[in-house]
Order: sequence, then C-alpha cells, then structure tokens
Amino acid sequence: MREENLERLSSPKASVNHPYYIEYKFLFKDLEDAIKKYATGNVLDIGCGNKPYLTFFDGKINSYTGCDIIQSDRQLVDIICPATDIPLPDNTKDTVFTTQVIEHVADHRKLLAEAFRILKPGGYLILSGPMAWEHHEEPHDFFRFTKYGFEYILTETGFSDLEIVPNGGKWALVGQLFHNSLRSSCYGKKSIRGRLLKGFYFLFRIKWIINLFFVWLDNFDKDYSSTLNFVVVARKPLLQNGE
Repeated sequence: MREENLERLSSPKASVNHPYYIEYKFLFKDLEDAIKKYATGNVLDIGCGNKPYLTFFDGKINSYTGCDIIQSDRQLVDIICPATDIPLPDNTKDTVFTTQVIEHVADHRKLLAEAFRILKPGGYLILSGPMAWEHHEEPHDFFRFTKYGFEYILTETGFSDLEIVPNGGKWALVGQLFHNSLRSSCYGKKSIRGRLLKGFYFLFRIKWIINLFFVWLDNFDKDYSSTLNFVVVARKPLLQNGE
C-alpha cells in the first residue's frame, strides 16, 4: 500500500544549490519545449502529484485534470485511481501528460493503452521516463527505458509520429549519479567517516562544483549515447474512416 500525502515536486525550478540540479535543468527545459509545441485543449496528467508543470500550460489549454494513485501533500489530485484504470471516457482528452511515472507502473503497457484510449484521434501524449537512476520509491520501482524501448512499446500501443529527446548527455548522467552517490555516503552513514564526508561536502561546496562543472562539460562535449531521462512525444493517429 502506498503512503498518502507524500511530499512531491511542486515547481519546475531548481537552483544550482539543488541536489538534482543537473537532472532538472535538462528535464524541465525539454518538457517545457514539448508542452509549448504540442499541448492543446483538455489535458489529463497521469501521476500528477502536485501538478508542478501546470504553469508550462498557461494560455495554451482549456482544462487540466490530474489523476494519481494517492493524494499529494498539497491535495491537488483530482481523480484517485491507478494509472492502468482511469475512470474517463474514450476519446475525450486532447493531450495526455505523464512525467517520471511509467517506471513505477508494473504494467506500463496498460498505462500507455489507457493514455491511447482517452486521447482524441490526433491528440498527443507527452511523456518522460528515466534511462538511468538509482532505486527510488521502493518497492514501486520497476523499469528503465532506452530510446528503442520507448519506440517499441509506443508503436506497439498504436502511437505514431514519435519524437524522443534525451535530457542531457553522458556527462549529465555521470555528474548527477556521482552527486547522488556522494550524498548517499554523506547522509546515509552515521559513522565517523560519514560525518567527515558530510563536513567536507559542505565546507568545500562540493554540490555547487559538481553541478556547475558537469553541466558545463555536458554542453561542451555533447554525447547522447547515455542520458538520465527521455522526453517523448507521440500522436494518436486520426481515424481512417474520416470521422
């Protein structure tokens, strides 16, 4: 059973002092770009949490409905339901939006099938999911996806016109996972060694150095053979009979 009212992301902003600055810098930009280009009409956010990306939709849409399996700490979930069984009619939403959710759904193909069912013909799915990250929200953490994995499962569901964007490259991945590992050693151990690491971490502003250096390196040496996440856009085809 998942715990109710867990703290969730509330804003698509992160300063250089944030521990997930590297991930968020690339993810937030690519999500905003996809929303500006493709989002229209009535939107369903699957796994909405605190609806942190709602401001990205300002002036572009008619309505925004969020569903999630549990209520968020800010009480912003409109429909409490599994991502695989959403109580909405077929062909009713112009845009389906779901971020960093698919890896937590054991039957992720059923999630995509629900998004496809609810979308109007010609509507767009905007989705993000990780290629590399440590275990989180355990034990509800099931999958990581490559570009080709996303291509396969979305095409099999019936989507077309896929656009798959890596959120940063190999140096963003190396920097963020290095930072995560360092923080785990600093905060996860109560030994003398752990306390020394934590003091070193704060004294020498290691967080800032890692964040700034690896973002610079990722921009200087662009290599998308590895990435932290992908932002994916896919379209539900128009009906063939012209309806």
